[in-house]
Amino acid sequence: MRRQELNIQLKTPEQIEKMRAAGLVVAAALDAMRAAVAPGVSTADLDAIAEKVIRDAGAIPSFKGYHGFPASICASVNEQVVHGIPSAGQVLREGDLISLDCGAILEGWHGDSAITVGVGETDPALLRMAEVAEDAMWAGIAAAARGIANGRGRLTDISFNIERSIRKAGRYGIVDGYGGHGIGTEMHQDPHVLNHGKPGRGIRLEVGLALAIEPMITMGSPRTVELEDGWTVVTRDGSRAAHVEHTMALMEDGVWVTTAPDGGRARLGELVTARQP
Repeated sequence: MRRQELNIQLKTPEQIEKMRAAGLVVAAALDAMRAAVAPGVSTADLDAIAEKVIRDAGAIPSFKGYHGFPASICASVNEQVVHGIPSAGQVLREGDLISLDCGAILEGWHGDSAITVGVGETDPALLRMAEVAEDAMWAGIAAAARGIANGRGRLTDISFNIERSIRKAGRYGIVDGYGGHGIGTEMHQDPHVLNHGKPGRGIRLEVGLALAIEPMITMGSPRTVELEDGWTVVTRDGSRAAHVEHTMALMEDGVWVTTAPDGGRARLGELVTARQP
């Protein structure tokens, strides 16, 4: 079923189950990479780890070959915000901050998620920024869950709550132009989900809608530039950045965070659907 205005794809509960299976593959790949992050490890090493986990599960890396992208993950270090290309020459150092973005396709359905982690002993202010980004992501997801429960939810309620969470936490740059997206049988679908904005606008939140929610924030200016490789996005002022992401689906009785092993229950409580184990 698709809404014609923006080509919105609404999923059945059975299709969301398939997205959950893909999401758990992504979660396993991210867990494996998180455990491997250390000084002396290259971003190419992390890419190989993720690809093995994905293919061993019978899935396909979403990113590899996507519009020509050459790797299975995006590995964005320090001032790199998103879409960093893994490289054997990019070796992690003590104190680095790395964002690991990973996607997998299983039986035609996508999961997409990202984490930001410190390498070894990391400046607490940088780890706090990553925590702020994660809290904002959950605030956006919770807003979607409330919106589906009361029947009044709009797309920008997610955006508004992400921004409000970040603004309450401190002076961080909220990257503009990049954000979350619909997801399902393709990795990127309508609608685009901004990480800032006024509430009560955009499409109505509906049962069956699946979205990837992904705040990106910086320690400085929100302005970015794309490097000559055509992929890597960096902060214009060289400040460090954090990026986190989860895939969620809206169901009759709540939200299901398909890329979170617990479905999101630890952070969302009763807002999470009872359908998932």
